[in-house]
Amino acid sequence: MKKQFSRYWKASKQPRKQRKYLARAPLHIKHKFLSANLSKELRKKYQRRNFPLRKGDIIKIMRGSFKKKTGKIADVNLKRTKISIEGIQKTKKDGTKVNVFFHPSNLQIQELNLDDKKRIESIERKIKAEEKKETKIEKTEKKK
Repeated sequence: MKKQFSRYWKASKQPRKQRKYLARAPLHIKHKFLSANLSKELRKKYQRRNFPLRKGDIIKIMRGSFKKKTGKIADVNLKRTKISIEGIQKTKKDGTKVNVFFHPSNLQIQELNLDDKKRIESIERKIKAEEKKETKIEKTEKKK
């Protein structure tokens, strides 16, 4: 019998295999799929294009009927790969209000939640790694 999930799968042109990979991925890998773009100011500050989303991050909605609204992340659902935002709700026909869930590709991070020490350390580590790469590239270019 075949495994449920392959860590060694690289890529496929076939959408069914891409969907299968996303659906069967374990939660620690699905967390990486929950990444959103950074705003231009944050890109300059952290020298990265995107970051995984966390509860407490302030984000802006870029697509859909709630476009251009900002809010704080209230809930992160790893199994569905969706995110709900505080204050953004839809009213059902019976009058009850329900949270609206968004896909991370439709969101942009405006402000990171830096309460967690581990997150700060990982950000600093990634910035240092980028700087090391840049210095290596500069050294190889000087040799040529």
